[in-house]
Amino acid sequence: MSQRSSEKKNNLSDTGLAMRVSVVSVAVNLLLSLMKMLCGIFAGSGAMISDAVHSASDVFSTFVVMIGIVIAKKKPDKEHPYGHERLECVAAVILAVILAATGIGIGLKSIESIANAGKDPIDIPELPALIAAVISIIVKELMFQYTKRAAKKVDSGALMADAWHHRSDALSSVGAFIGILGARMGVPVLDPLAGVIICVFIEKAAVDIFRDAMDKMVDKSCPEATAEEMRSVILEIEDVKGIDEMKTRLFGSKIYIEVEILMDASKTLVEAHSTAEKVHDTIEAEFPAVKHCMVHVNPDVTA
Repeated sequence: MSQRSSEKKNNLSDTGLAMRVSVVSVAVNLLLSLMKMLCGIFAGSGAMISDAVHSASDVFSTFVVMIGIVIAKKKPDKEHPYGHERLECVAAVILAVILAATGIGIGLKSIESIANAGKDPIDIPELPALIAAVISIIVKELMFQYTKRAAKKVDSGALMADAWHHRSDALSSVGAFIGILGARMGVPVLDPLAGVIICVFIEKAAVDIFRDAMDKMVDKSCPEATAEEMRSVILEIEDVKGIDEMKTRLFGSKIYIEVEILMDASKTLVEAHSTAEKVHDTIEAEFPAVKHCMVHVNPDVTA
């Protein structure tokens, strides 16, 4: 099987895995949001209702992830010769904005409840709300681990953002649990106070997702440890006497490399081309995240 056909098969497999994870995510979030909303309404818990809204927003965000992954995996075309990987970053940015807006809404509603506590007594949540919070914590943490593993396997920034969306939901459920438990123990204000804490966790997750997506959209270099590994691999290739310069840049989930290698000035053009091709093929084979490696040969005139 050629390298091109193998890469195509891997892309299809990765897309299939990402889509399966997303479908599971949608189903789980729909069930959880329905359960938490019903428990929040009938058990009289504002924190649980806020948590239900957060879970419901995850459904929409997962659809954004699915669209982003499908478009990002499209083959390069005349208008987009470098591919569409950055559209995954766009999906991640949209997720971050949705997450931030959700957190602000929850925080404002919770602050309003605290401010009006003196006028309108805060209802003490019933036991079902506490049980729902525990179920949500367990399920969302499992979904975080499941989605995170898949995101690492297919190297998807949008899917990783969705994984952290699950983790933020788990954290918000922890906040809801503390608030509901505190309210049932005689401190009702802890229920809306938990909503404020939930807001802080959500905003932190949104900022992290946004920052990671922007790094991948502005040609940030790859991690220094990865770059050092690449240099070591290149220097081990026969006839490569040194590296004059090496630049890397992130393009969505992929890496582009430009490297200038040193070779003996007496080598023929054919020999120089052969070595450059070997560097190109070795880097792309050793580092799956590398989409393209451009190699320039400089003569070593000091020899």
